[in-house]
Amino acid sequence: MMTPEELLTTTRTVRKRLDLDRPVPLDLVKHCVQVALQAPSGSNTQRWQWLVVTDAGRRAALGEIYRRACHEYLGSPNAAGKLFADDPERAAVQQRVGDSVAYLADRMGDVPVLVVPCLETPSSELPSGNQAGLWASLLPAVWSYMLAARSVTLGTAWTTLHLKYEQEAAEVLELPKNVHQAALIPTAFYTGDTFRPAARQPLEEVLHLDRW
Repeated sequence: MMTPEELLTTTRTVRKRLDLDRPVPLDLVKHCVQVALQAPSGSNTQRWQWLVVTDAGRRAALGEIYRRACHEYLGSPNAAGKLFADDPERAAVQQRVGDSVAYLADRMGDVPVLVVPCLETPSSELPSGNQAGLWASLLPAVWSYMLAARSVTLGTAWTTLHLKYEQEAAEVLELPKNVHQAALIPTAFYTGDTFRPAARQPLEEVLHLDRW
């Protein structure tokens, strides 16, 4: 049994180590979503909706949308593998990230379960104003889903690149116009068992007390 700190510090993005051949029991995914529903929701609105995609045809269609968007991203100057080029140590890490992004791009449609968390709004248009508050009623639940998945030996990755073609994905999923996608979370058992905290900036470089 992992401690809360172990869970929080070893829930990593899994791309290359997703087991594409091992089926994932639907009840296990449902359990993770059930846990996620305990996340905070502004004014207790609970406008989240969760699409769990296991159909091979729909997974392939979503995978192709993601592959196209991801390869466009990988060709851009802002791609993960091209960042921090002036810092040799950090650049090496970024290049490994870029390689794993490319790997998943070509295999997203083969992942056994794709989870698409969505936000349901009263109309087809997102309300103006406080977008942070609006999406904060869903995104903590998505992270809770990923933590719950880690606790039951499932690997996940937070991806959003498919949203460049959000309408195409909405058509694949037959979404009503007032349901808005937040992410595409590949979910599978993972290979290997080495998970450790990632390298991060020192606390003193990011922490501010009382003022900037």
